[in-house]
Amino acid sequence: MLSYERFVENRRLRRFVLLAIVIIFFYLMRGMMSLFLLTFTFTFLSVQLVRFVQKYIKVKPIWIITPVYLVIIGLLVFAVTNYVPMLANQTMKMINSLTKFYQSKELSSNQYYQFVYSYIQQINLDNQIKSGLTQVINYISTVGAVGLNIALSFLLSFFYTSQLDQMNAFGRRFLTSNFDWIFKDLNFFGKKFVNTFGVVIEAQIFIAIVNTVLTTITLAVMKMPGLVALAFMVFILSLIPVAGVIISLVPLSFVGYTVGGLRYVIYILIMVAVIHSIETYFLNPQFMSSMTHLPIFLTFVILIVSEMLIGTWGLIIGIPIFIFFLDILGVHSIGKGKEKPKSELPSDS
Repeated sequence: MLSYERFVENRRLRRFVLLAIVIIFFYLMRGMMSLFLLTFTFTFLSVQLVRFVQKYIKVKPIWIITPVYLVIIGLLVFAVTNYVPMLANQTMKMINSLTKFYQSKELSSNQYYQFVYSYIQQINLDNQIKSGLTQVINYISTVGAVGLNIALSFLLSFFYTSQLDQMNAFGRRFLTSNFDWIFKDLNFFGKKFVNTFGVVIEAQIFIAIVNTVLTTITLAVMKMPGLVALAFMVFILSLIPVAGVIISLVPLSFVGYTVGGLRYVIYILIMVAVIHSIETYFLNPQFMSSMTHLPIFLTFVILIVSEMLIGTWGLIIGIPIFIFFLDILGVHSIGKGKEKPKSELPSDS
């Protein structure tokens, strides 16, 4: 019979069991997966920024991260105060124009419109519209939940990074506790995942830059107002894989309707569809392959399978998870010539 002492001494077995427990835990907590991953992403980026600045200026993390977060909040407030009222105004205009058209005399006297109206009655379009509106409301509520997760993750990442040294010191205490082997193994897995995740985050930032450049060029050709604010919004949303491009469609469509009416909305729909296709079928495989040194074919397959299994988040964590398991198995896919991002987790002793 395997005793506790023999189990602890068998490092491979105990790490395998602990990894299985961690996987089960995250599966049971999958409803909070967005909050976990967003917090991890924001914290990783802010910690990397702090460590980069501290190479040149010896200053506490709070004095580095506070101005950055204040600037981001200021830009978000500027975008909301300038564009949300315009979006609401244009929405009301669209609803009023459709209502007036539906109740106009031209509609009731024109035989072609009457034919269309009778056909609409036959296909029961009213119920279909109600069903569509219900789906839109559900989508808006989903977007609201995503916004809440982003806000909470943003706040949590600020608290963690502003007390980075204290958090690291607190974490090291567990490495000398009565069950230190658990936390040493968690530290082992955590460092490996942070290193692989950092590579993918770097690739996602490149993808966001390309998306922003393509979108900004298209918006400039369309002579859209507030180009800088729109470009900033597109860049921030592009950091959210796939879904960010789709979310940006809503404000861009309303602004486009303000400038050029329905024709511009169609242009924006085409633009988003093209950029979405470029990101999914070219940028993701190409950048992920070059940053992780995986074959493009394998990278493409991982993205497709992870998106099917995990959903949208699979496009950003599928590659890190795959490389993580390769690293656990001793199969190194990251180039030796590239320096891995340093983890802020305490070192395994």
